[in-house]
Amino acid sequence: MMGQQPILILKEGTKRERGKGAQSNNIAAAKAVAEAVRTTLGPRGMDKMLVDGMGDVVITNDGVTILKEVDVEHPAAKMVVEVAKTQDEECGDGTTTAVILSGELLKRSEELLEQNVHPTIITQGYRMAMEKAVTILSNLAEEVTENDTDALENIAITAMTGKSAGAVKEDLAKICVEGVVRVGETRDGVFDADKDYIQIEKKQGGSISDTELIKGVILDKERVHSGMPNSISDATIALVDTALEVKKTEVDAKIQIRDPTQLQAFLDEEEKMLKQMAQKVTDAGANVLICQKGIDDLAQHFLAKNGVFAIRRAKKSDMEKLSKATGARIVTSIDDLAAEDLGKAGSVEEVSIAGGKMTFVTKCASPKAVSILIRGGTEHVIDEIERAIHDAIGVVRSTLSEGHMTVGGGAAAMEISQGLRNYANEIGGREQMAIEAFALAVEVVPRTLAENAGMDPINTLIDMRKAHADGNKYHGLNAYDGKIDDMKAMNVLEPLKVGTQALRSATETAIMVLRIDDVIASKGGGAEAAAAAAAAAQGGMGGMGGMPGMM
Repeated sequence: MMGQQPILILKEGTKRERGKGAQSNNIAAAKAVAEAVRTTLGPRGMDKMLVDGMGDVVITNDGVTILKEVDVEHPAAKMVVEVAKTQDEECGDGTTTAVILSGELLKRSEELLEQNVHPTIITQGYRMAMEKAVTILSNLAEEVTENDTDALENIAITAMTGKSAGAVKEDLAKICVEGVVRVGETRDGVFDADKDYIQIEKKQGGSISDTELIKGVILDKERVHSGMPNSISDATIALVDTALEVKKTEVDAKIQIRDPTQLQAFLDEEEKMLKQMAQKVTDAGANVLICQKGIDDLAQHFLAKNGVFAIRRAKKSDMEKLSKATGARIVTSIDDLAAEDLGKAGSVEEVSIAGGKMTFVTKCASPKAVSILIRGGTEHVIDEIERAIHDAIGVVRSTLSEGHMTVGGGAAAMEISQGLRNYANEIGGREQMAIEAFALAVEVVPRTLAENAGMDPINTLIDMRKAHADGNKYHGLNAYDGKIDDMKAMNVLEPLKVGTQALRSATETAIMVLRIDDVIASKGGGAEAAAAAAAAAQGGMGGMGGMPGMM
């Protein structure tokens, strides 16, 4: 009887799926994520409206924003979402390309799995194809430096094409390029621009064309006392991260006062201390004080009498930007404040914008921190402009950090596809099938661009293949005219890093998903995930919870 008793290894309620069933479910979920963002690719891409449980609305065609907002449940689908997040952090753009390439690589691998090609063979072929693809793309690239302003602006324009910012993309591109070049520094021959020193402030009102670059820092603060001047020219700025208040004792203390004169003496001493603090700011030569902590009401009065413009409770990040922009040093004690710690700015002014007051620290001599003030008619417009500027800043940074650019419009993808087909013939063996599948998968970029532009994808691919076979390596899809054109001549440019990062991250994710042949899900996740994946294979967004309205 003992021999017939079942042996329980996994906890009761645990779901287990093995073999091809597990693989097909994972692939279906990944493909569903790719389908969700596919229609947003390119200059003719469409937007998505995302409504969360609270009723908040986001309207965007930015791939990573869509995938962040959507509540993805399937574990394999989450891996594809991570591809978009990594692409966004590394390059700032190319998130949709990376995601649809992941989905297409898995779709092509599914066809090989049905032909009984082992997953290990497919993954080996994919790795070889990815390395070759990166080499082909690098050979297509051209050098670019911070002095190539026109090329950098065209790269920024390409990143913003197809978004709501399209109408004013030339002006925004100029702002983004100038901002990145101003905050950037060359170290050991490598250009680096810290995007934390490009501050983005949003204020509703005006139009998108009112968006401007401020060569300095914008503080969402107002002066602490109405008696202070509301603008200062030729400002000398003190940055202090300690409070201008009377310090409290570290331990519990009790002061006994038996005489009213003692109380007055106590108050007089407190006033004297605060007056001395205000005087130290003036003695150091500062006429603007930015304090990270509080400023006592009495200290505010004395600062106002001395004609000092003061702001309190500034954010630490703003203090660091001010230090970079003005050259001031952040001091931790008011007693240590000296003339050499002060920074310079041509103007410090309190300005009323959209019903609120902000302080503009501008006309800095050589600021290593700048601000972009975004204006727009509605909150949704401003948010989408911010995403477009984020992408543009990201691609300009990526271009300058690596120093190379390639062409867009699907031209680079078609050149890679053609190169991989020739490479597959040289390799032979079963890996050849995987390399050919990779070559087909890469063509998803021009095919999707054609579909989104309302063109026939088959005819478009045939025309592009012929153009590249004839040696026209820069020919890609002109989505506006519906024909094949020279993308380099049309200034459709993008950073080399966007392409290489998309190839690498998409391939690594596809390989990871392919190597899974056993899914063991604890109680509460298995059945739902499997059902979601099956629904995803049928209807696009079925594999994602939280957004029932998007199909």
